[in-house]
Amino acid sequence: MLTRFRALLAGLIVLGWTSAAAAQTAYITNNGANTVSVINTVTNTVTQTVTVGANPYGVAISPDAASVYITNSGGNTVSVIDTSTKTVLATIGVGAFPVSAAFNPSGSRAYVANYNGQTLSVIDTGTRSLIATIALGGRPVGVAVTPNGGRVLVSIDNTSSVTIIDTATNGVVGNVPVGNNPFGLVVSADGSTAYTANIGAGTVSVVNVAAGTLTSTYTVGTSPIALAITPDGSRLYVSNLNGNTVSVLNAATGALIATVPVPSAPLGVSITPDGSRAYVARRDANAVAVINTATNTVTTSVPVGNQPHAFGQFIAAAPQPVPTLSEWALFAFGTILAAGAALYIQRRRLIA
Repeated sequence: MLTRFRALLAGLIVLGWTSAAAAQTAYITNNGANTVSVINTVTNTVTQTVTVGANPYGVAISPDAASVYITNSGGNTVSVIDTSTKTVLATIGVGAFPVSAAFNPSGSRAYVANYNGQTLSVIDTGTRSLIATIALGGRPVGVAVTPNGGRVLVSIDNTSSVTIIDTATNGVVGNVPVGNNPFGLVVSADGSTAYTANIGAGTVSVVNVAAGTLTSTYTVGTSPIALAITPDGSRLYVSNLNGNTVSVLNAATGALIATVPVPSAPLGVSITPDGSRAYVARRDANAVAVINTATNTVTTSVPVGNQPHAFGQFIAAAPQPVPTLSEWALFAFGTILAAGAALYIQRRRLIA
């Protein structure tokens, strides 16, 4: 009897917290509305809309999922969103036309690519202040940090290259020629490989990070602008802006697995932490397409704000919330129930 009540108590406690822990959140920059749509990816509904700076473009989520950095391309600023309250905590001035951002693994630094400024801004996330500006000699678009935090990689549109920066010195240590007009950039989980979506070439370039060399080129659709890699590193999802498709590739070989129709200018793409779904911003439809990665088909489309861009990794597991009153009540009820059961059994034993 006591064992049954203990099991019931455990079940009640798990029930109280599972729904909150399982929730995942997507942050979609609406470039034409100066807002960010917050999507609950369990229900695929917009739960909140956050007003940010002018023409928000890129998204970066801190490693602890506590804050989101939004690059406001029309305002030359970064808006810092608190993920627990969905409010803007700070606005940080950066370079001209910031389009993307990325955090280092510890979350202590954020790197912002300033397209018109031809620079990379370095932000101290503790003080939320600009601490360095790195000259790049070209127009940066995508930015990513290696998992060990030692290198920052930046795709340079007008020089068709990837610049490699040493984070210890903020100095440029390499430039790798890639396909024409690289935009989106991602790094594999082990940090060995970087991939760029080359909008002017219809290709994806594969870069050996340690060697600083181009190792392969994959063919995709028309005007590939952004890409994401699955958590297991096996597949790439590449959004083809003018092709109105998403190319699904074997990351190791470049073999085409599927071509998913996604109309209305697919732009930013991100994958859920469990790898089950890919979310794609449909710029000209004011919506986000949801792709089932098992079948590589679009299962639904979520309406958002005007001209969604969502450039960068815009999905993360939601931070653990403070338990609500109802959750505490559920916990207390289970505790009282279990205590009563234990007392009942103890009295029965005494009588016997």
